[in-house]
Amino acid sequence: MSVIEAKGLNLTFQTNDGPVHALRDVNLTIEKGDFVSFIGPSGCGKTTFLRCIAGLEHPTGGTLSVNGMTPDEARKARAYGYVFQAAGLYPWRTIGGNIRLPLEIMGFSKEDQAERVKKTLDLVDLTGFEKKFPWQLSGGMQQRASIARALAFDADILLMDEPFGALDEIVRDKLNEELLKLWARTEKTIGFVTHSIPEAVYLSTKIVVMSPRPGRITDVIESTLPRERPLDIRDSAEFIEIAHRVREGLRAGHIDD
Repeated sequence: MSVIEAKGLNLTFQTNDGPVHALRDVNLTIEKGDFVSFIGPSGCGKTTFLRCIAGLEHPTGGTLSVNGMTPDEARKARAYGYVFQAAGLYPWRTIGGNIRLPLEIMGFSKEDQAERVKKTLDLVDLTGFEKKFPWQLSGGMQQRASIARALAFDADILLMDEPFGALDEIVRDKLNEELLKLWARTEKTIGFVTHSIPEAVYLSTKIVVMSPRPGRITDVIESTLPRERPLDIRDSAEFIEIAHRVREGLRAGHIDD
C-alpha cells in the first residue's frame, strides 16, 4: 500500500540572486511500513523533500500525495510526527510536559495525555524521566524525548531529519539500534534524512540516493538485509556491498551534475 507518492516533483525557490532549483523531477513511492533513508551531499534537497512531505514547503511542479491526501491535508489530519535535527525541547517544561505539548494543543483529555506520555516514554526507554528537565538529560536522551513527542499522537508516519547527526558515534550506534526496535514495535512508515552511509544502510528497507542541487534521485536501493539487524551486521559482505552501491550512486550524482 502506497503511503507517499511523488511524481515529477520540482521545487524552485525565488531569491534576490535568481531562482534556486532545489528539486528536479523526483519520482518516488514509499510503501506502508517502509524505513526509507535519504542520503546525498549537503544542499541536495534531502531535507527539502522531507519538508514537502510534511507540507512545510510547497512544490512548484509535479504531484505529491501523503496517505492519499495533499501534504497540507495530511498535516491538518496529523498524519505524521516530525523529528528535527535538534531536539527542540522547551527548557522550562519537564520531559513529560514537552511530550504532552502537542496533545494539549490537539485537545486530548488529561487522562489520555497521561496514558500517551507513559506509553511513549516506555517506547523510547525513558520511563522514570518524566519529571526531569531537558538540561538534566544527555543529548541522546533529549533526542529520544523528541522522538517520544513525535510519537505521542500515534501518527502512522514518522519523518526524521538527521536526528542523530550531532551525537558521538557510540551514542549514535545505540540510538540506531533503539530506533530499529521502535520501528519493529510500532510498524510505522519512517522517512529518515542522513549524511552517513553506514547509518542509511543499517536502518533502511529502502535507500534513496540523491544528487547535488538540483536534487534528483540517482538510485533507489532495496535492502536485502534481514529486518533484525545486530550492529555487527555492518561487517558482513552483504552490508558492505550495499554500502558500496550507495557510494557509487553518490559518485554518479556528482559526475552527472
